[in-house]
Amino acid sequence: MSANAFQQLQDLLQEIEVANPASAETIEQFRLRYLGSNNVIKPLMGEIRNVPNEQKKEFGQLINKAKELAEAKFETLKAVAEAAAEKSQAAGLDITAPGEPIDLGSRHPVAVTLNRIVRIFERLGFVVAEEREIEDDWHNFTAMNTPADHPARDMQDTYYLRNSSEMLLRTHTSSVQARVMTSQKPPIRIIAPGRVYRNETISARSHCQFHQVEGLYIDKGVSFADMKQTLYYFAKEMYGPDTKIRLRPSFFPFTEPSAEMDVSCFICNAKGCRVCKHSGWVEILGCGMVDPQVLINCGIDPEEYSGFAFGMGIERQAMMLYTITDIRLLFENDVRFLKQFSSVI
Repeated sequence: MSANAFQQLQDLLQEIEVANPASAETIEQFRLRYLGSNNVIKPLMGEIRNVPNEQKKEFGQLINKAKELAEAKFETLKAVAEAAAEKSQAAGLDITAPGEPIDLGSRHPVAVTLNRIVRIFERLGFVVAEEREIEDDWHNFTAMNTPADHPARDMQDTYYLRNSSEMLLRTHTSSVQARVMTSQKPPIRIIAPGRVYRNETISARSHCQFHQVEGLYIDKGVSFADMKQTLYYFAKEMYGPDTKIRLRPSFFPFTEPSAEMDVSCFICNAKGCRVCKHSGWVEILGCGMVDPQVLINCGIDPEEYSGFAFGMGIERQAMMLYTITDIRLLFENDVRFLKQFSSVI
């Protein structure tokens, strides 16, 4: 019986060596015959008990050789077949045909508007300054001449951190101005863009979070006329060369004198429409000369230095530029809305 088993193994080895299946189907048949769960090598493994002891080692080595040869042959055949399939597929590929279109996204209208504002003020020498959104009470309110008992705080009711009366989500980027003024010496010329938070009812005109850009210029001999000309330049660059501006007296605790700035309505050319409430003017920002007390709070001598500051909501600018009627659209991430800005650079 042992001689017969040895002969069967030898025949099996020769059979594996000369096998040359070409198609995927015949290669799979090869795998099943020699490597499958019911392969032809298995019965011969049971014959080892009938082999004389002095020949068991040789017989076992031949069985292992048959298994290894079958595995190596199968991997080779499989690799050759896959390479042939890829070559065949590539042969039918037209590399001159147009590729599959890539669905590109678009910039968010707030980001587009912010970048536009930043570029305008950078041309005037302003530098972007950024700071933390979680701020302390002093930098957010007190340094800006708004102590704890000031009624202006009611207009900026905000979100405080749990179990804290000092740490809060900033209500304006004026806190960036405070940190710059306490860490740098004049001259200072910065713009501070960023997200701010206020405890407001969400509606078509207001939101509990929005974005601001505030500006600050402090140096010797800075006047109200400097502020007016700077903002006039901004308005013409932002809304067109024919834009006119007007300044209306207002109140802010951190500037004195203070003003609201309007621009001539670019939607109706100042003739009167729904956007400008038929007045021909649209309010875009608040501004004023930095209050001497703010300079003192931040360690700057008001007798030597003066300056102006301004601030605007980016969402308001975006809504006016693109005639968006509901501020909530800017925060809902509705792809149908955002796709409208795919052509905006």
